[in-house]
Amino acid sequence: MTQQPQQIDSPKGFAFALATYIFWGVLPLYLKALSHIPPAEVIAHRVIWSLPIAAGALILQGRTADIRAAITRPRLLAMAALTAALITCNWLIYVWSIANAHTVEAALGYYINPLFSVCLAALLLGERLIWLQWVAVGLAFLAVAILTAETGSLPLVAVGLFLSWGFYAFFKRSLPLGPNQGFTLEVAILTFPALAYLIWLHMNGGGHFGRNWADTLLLIGCGPATAIPLMFYANAAKLLKLSTIGILQYITPTMIFLVAVLIFGEPFDGAKRIAFPLIWLALVIYSYTLIRAARDRRRRLHNETSLRPE
Repeated sequence: MTQQPQQIDSPKGFAFALATYIFWGVLPLYLKALSHIPPAEVIAHRVIWSLPIAAGALILQGRTADIRAAITRPRLLAMAALTAALITCNWLIYVWSIANAHTVEAALGYYINPLFSVCLAALLLGERLIWLQWVAVGLAFLAVAILTAETGSLPLVAVGLFLSWGFYAFFKRSLPLGPNQGFTLEVAILTFPALAYLIWLHMNGGGHFGRNWADTLLLIGCGPATAIPLMFYANAAKLLKLSTIGILQYITPTMIFLVAVLIFGEPFDGAKRIAFPLIWLALVIYSYTLIRAARDRRRRLHNETSLRPE
């Protein structure tokens, strides 16, 4: 049965979404404390320590049968392996960007992401965009062009983040699994290469796990820092309207941007002072189209209800 879009915002859903986006917004502070550890090692621990949390949640919900059924379907496993590879790329770029003082560029990537997803839906799924949405998409790509013209190369962190997350979300739609089940399957697939990498690392004298209590606890903490907000988001998505989620998602890149400039002291100058206002304008336009579409849906629903015979 096709699930209908949520028509009313639930206070519980709003609390889940707010907690998720704020958590993701302050995550750079946590990752900065891990900046002396190679990103690949951080991601390996992020995968390994996420699995018991995600699997535990499924056991409590009694939904482990979905995973057992999934592992018997090669096509589904292949799709899950693809989404797992894409989310790994996204995590690696993000962790690297924070460790190497490119957090402002990471914020830009996550600002552009919803606009890129809209563009993907139009180009690959045949969804029709109104002209204002095309204007918003055009402004986003104009911002990227301005940054490219100043530096002579693409802002690779921003581009890498919105490409990897955009295609991850696109292919994730094809997984016939709930969000928690899909995430659990992805980290289960990633656990084997992650373990192999860490074993190889420690056998060759590398690795930070176990060297001191601070690094060890921080690496273990990567699990809950990854799994908990994702599960919160999965619950929020069920309890909020799409338009509400679409607007609330800008909390995270805004907080990342403020952390980068005000706490990390990264520069915000030159072409960035032109590109970011263009992105913000694009997001205002896009948000307006979401609000207008939600208002039109409510009006149609009201009209249909009022025309029904008693």
